[in-house]
Amino acid sequence: MGNKKVCREIIEELMVLDSLDDKIIDEIAKKIAKKHGLSDIPNKVDILRSCKESESEKLKKYLQTKPSRSISGVSVITVVAKPAPCPGKCIYCPKGANAPKSYTGMEPAIQRGIRNNYDPLRQTKDRLNQYKLTGHPSDKIEVIIIGGTFPALEKNYQNWFVKCIFDALNGKESKTLLEAQKLNESAEHRCVGLTIETRPDYCFKEHINQMLELGTTRVEIGVQSVYDEVLEKVKRGHDVKAVVRATKLAKDSGLKVTYHMMPGLFTDFNKDLEQFKVLFSDDRFKPDSLKIYPVLVIPETELYELWKKGEYKPINTEEGTKLICEAMKHIPKYCRVIRVQRDIPNNKVAAGIDKSNLRELVEKECERGGVRIQEIRYREVGHKMAKGVIPDPDKIKLCRMDYDASGGKEVFLSFEDVKNDVLFGFIRLRIPSEPFRKEIDNKTGLIRELHVYGSAVQIGKKKENAWQHKGFGMKLLQEVERIAKEEFSVKKMVVISGVGVRPYYYRLGYKVDGIYVSKFL
Repeated sequence: MGNKKVCREIIEELMVLDSLDDKIIDEIAKKIAKKHGLSDIPNKVDILRSCKESESEKLKKYLQTKPSRSISGVSVITVVAKPAPCPGKCIYCPKGANAPKSYTGMEPAIQRGIRNNYDPLRQTKDRLNQYKLTGHPSDKIEVIIIGGTFPALEKNYQNWFVKCIFDALNGKESKTLLEAQKLNESAEHRCVGLTIETRPDYCFKEHINQMLELGTTRVEIGVQSVYDEVLEKVKRGHDVKAVVRATKLAKDSGLKVTYHMMPGLFTDFNKDLEQFKVLFSDDRFKPDSLKIYPVLVIPETELYELWKKGEYKPINTEEGTKLICEAMKHIPKYCRVIRVQRDIPNNKVAAGIDKSNLRELVEKECERGGVRIQEIRYREVGHKMAKGVIPDPDKIKLCRMDYDASGGKEVFLSFEDVKNDVLFGFIRLRIPSEPFRKEIDNKTGLIRELHVYGSAVQIGKKKENAWQHKGFGMKLLQEVERIAKEEFSVKKMVVISGVGVRPYYYRLGYKVDGIYVSKFL
């Protein structure tokens, strides 16, 4: 760690400068370290840790490390459940020592879980502290629960686990999960979204009801393939019908749906590409977001034994890059590609993708081939500005896309700079097909997501050159309410809201309605 006195001297010199960048900070740090005879130059975390609150306000944006962590408007905390048996017997699945099934134990999130003995309270506090040390805002948190199949674990454990996460965010222990959720509405660190990983056959009515009670707003479903013969060959333990059923039930309950897809599973290039076409042309699927995980051959798996015998050939980096580039042509503007590869160290992989920057390779391949990427993440204002694109406020327009999905009607409204293809925010409205929740009927409009992009801005504050808190969210909500009432004869609007976002909706006339917030139009 850098010497405290040296850090203070660096801060004092930085505070008097009108403009700063990485080069200037580096030069000043080196100069002052040399002056004091230090061989170790204080890093940004050391300097930021030594800032007073008033100094931190000015310097944080320059000293922040890994700015992409909060570039999408929220900061993510991944919390890992205890290792436990999984209902699946998938042949590609790693079984790391002291790690949940499907993880090697070397992934950063799993390492954090191991370090904290899989205690949800400690894991959450650990991550909050890291955000503080690296200068990231942590008042808007998206929680992601991973590790095997969480809904397959005992209900009491699930409730305790999520309550502990809320206790860490609240800075105070509550007696019940409900009490912890209520407290989070005004906490320093608010949960704006809660995601749970699951399997299609653990995303039916009883599982969805439990996930909703926990405060879940998004489910990540391990689909892997839309071919029954592939699912059977890899011993997945469910069929495509389960995927279709889970998707419909989740959407009709207001949940956002992410698919995990695994190209390279006993398929060729054309069959894999056809999968992506099917995902967005067949109304039974049409996920809101994707995680694309090309198959990796991991030692001590059944797939590894098949590979050693020459009975299986995985997709390589070049093939994976070309495939995902081609797939991008078919991924529509309402879908977000969250990831394009697993976070597994190369030394744990026997065969498959051997580069850790697959998304970057895909984007370069798309640029070379003139492929226009429409997916959400690529067009988000924060990511566009990081690539040097300057949005034009005069070209911002309200855009609309309607589509049928899982038996219902979807309206995707967005604010976009249509000249530079920059996305500022969007809202998802669903007119459900066969809802089963008591709060929802066929005359109910479901707001499944409202998101405004740009670097995270603290709740109740505004920041120059930031795009959050500019009124985009309220305008999207008002327009979607109008569409629901006038075009679909909707009588009641229901919002699936992260518990920490509920006060925003209270101000707009919404009230608690079971696990949702709602209002009559």
